[in-house]
Amino acid sequence: MHIETSTLDSKRTKLYIFLFGIFLTNAIVAEIVGAKIFSVEKTLGFEPLHLNTFFGIWDLNQTAGALNWPFVFITSDIINEYFGKKGVKRISYLTAGFIAYSFLIIYGATLLVPADFWLDVNKGDHNFNINEAFAKIFRQGLGIITGSLSAFLISQILDAYVFHSIRKVTKGEKIWLRATGSTLVSQLIDSFVVIGIAFVVFGNWTIDQWISTSLNNYLYKFFSAIVMTPLIYLAHNLIDGYLGKELSDQLISEAGQQE
Repeated sequence: MHIETSTLDSKRTKLYIFLFGIFLTNAIVAEIVGAKIFSVEKTLGFEPLHLNTFFGIWDLNQTAGALNWPFVFITSDIINEYFGKKGVKRISYLTAGFIAYSFLIIYGATLLVPADFWLDVNKGDHNFNINEAFAKIFRQGLGIITGSLSAFLISQILDAYVFHSIRKVTKGEKIWLRATGSTLVSQLIDSFVVIGIAFVVFGNWTIDQWISTSLNNYLYKFFSAIVMTPLIYLAHNLIDGYLGKELSDQLISEAGQQE
């Protein structure tokens, strides 16, 4: 059945914009909330593990930004499946630019002089200074920004190449293998690079704290990648239904041929 070129281009563009929107939203939110390090054990109502390991005391602490990061790499894999390495690199560079822009605007907001009534209505019984809290939370600093952007770009480009390499080896079969495999490799780099740059190079964390927190982040992403594998197939089926089998196969074929 012949399908008009304009219809194909329209569907292709709409799909790319939709996937880019999911990718961008989750990436920016993860970067903003990533400055908070939370205790997994206490959040679940348990006491910290305090396990003695070869690299020191290990507790289940990780960044809040890891919570929705699985949606970033899943969306990245879907984009890679239908738009190839070029599509992934394009959204990665654009997203890095938007993240930098977001940090710039947020930093500027922390410099604005607060209204007196805003300070008064929020200080409560303990003379809480909401402006200082606002600045402390959102003014993440050069270290976190540098670490976040560096890790993001490195992991995304690496993910695209590993995904493409596995697809070539498996001749386009085994979606789960290329999606999960690329994620496990790229997120290992991401987890250690972002925290290392942000909190060790530019901060005051110890090597023990860096290793344990990075490892916790990676283990979460590792198991998330495995557990969320069915979402790859669900997304694949939904996209095939939206595009139609003919266009879907065409996009996947073109994506697989990219060098």
